[in-house]
Amino acid sequence: MRIVAELPHPDFKISILNMNNKFIVKMEQGSLEQSFKIPEMDLTDGVNSVFELLDEEFLKKAAARFNDMRTDYKDAYFRYNY
Repeated sequence: MRIVAELPHPDFKISILNMNNKFIVKMEQGSLEQSFKIPEMDLTDGVNSVFELLDEEFLKKAAARFNDMRTDYKDAYFRYNY
């Protein structure tokens, strides 16, 4: 697995990796992580096609998903500890 690109974003870290004929888009925010596997054969322009997929709407939804993930974790943590 090798990192082929990192994209700047104010709220989370975005890395694009390449492994076994797939691009893996990994987004990290603190201890939370989202990843998406995209077969190279589904893309017409390699890693540039991945950049096109990561449009503003996609990244807004990913940010909202991080908030949902954090809420779910906190809820589970408090059920377990209280």
